[in-house]
Amino acid sequence: MDSTGRIAGTDGVAALETRARAVRAATVRMAHDGKTPHVGSALSCADILVALYFHAMRIDPQAPGDQDVFVLSKGHGCMSYYATLAERGYFSPSVLATYARNGGALPEHPSPGSVPGITVATGSLGHGLPIAAGVALARGMDARPGRVYVLLSDGECNEGSVWEAAMFAAGRRLDRLVVIVDYNKLQAMGRSDEISALAPLADKWRSFGWGTREVDGHDMAALTRVLDALPLEDGRPSAIVAHTVKGKGVSFMEDDTEWHYRSPSDADLDRALEELGRPA
Repeated sequence: MDSTGRIAGTDGVAALETRARAVRAATVRMAHDGKTPHVGSALSCADILVALYFHAMRIDPQAPGDQDVFVLSKGHGCMSYYATLAERGYFSPSVLATYARNGGALPEHPSPGSVPGITVATGSLGHGLPIAAGVALARGMDARPGRVYVLLSDGECNEGSVWEAAMFAAGRRLDRLVVIVDYNKLQAMGRSDEISALAPLADKWRSFGWGTREVDGHDMAALTRVLDALPLEDGRPSAIVAHTVKGKGVSFMEDDTEWHYRSPSDADLDRALEELGRPA
């Protein structure tokens, strides 16, 4: 790991993949113990979160200051977010056991002040990008360093506030603002493209004036390469459309809308941890 907290080199990809498996195991454990939904949505973005927190973002959990900013706009995917923050050293992994418990530190959607590393309350979809655009604008006006990253769900791109913020960011040339869309192609009620005609999603971001790339959201080497290429176009905000699979990493959860709602049983947990190489 270098002085910015990044894992570098070819061995770094393998290390990142190992961390992503650990995040997935912790995620399934939280969903089981907390008896909560959204495990499929949390699993689809685990690789993205690990690539950000262990490769791309300039952060130091022990020394807050002018660092990169992250906003999880798809707040319902917070289990993998919490697991990533714990893995990165923001708080003890033991705190994960308090998820969705009365009096616990980790609510079912992110809340500022609940644990270190979370500064924005999210979960009402469509709010994360407007907030992140405002942060990026303010940082530019104050000549403060760092990028602002925001992770959206594909279903969230149904919201008009996303596209209002996208126009604003392009108009203000916020080239330190980065959107990553977790394009798992499933929403609560069915296929994303059937519900709101999202495709071609990358072309929509381009047409709004964003530098845009598509990537396999589960290919860690590809994710790190595109994150290393930021900004994707000078003078434009960047949009990374990451093609993902809902429930990725647990075979019986993959690409199944049922796991938007269902929490794992004891047998489901045991089978999932076996596939993920245990821990948690």
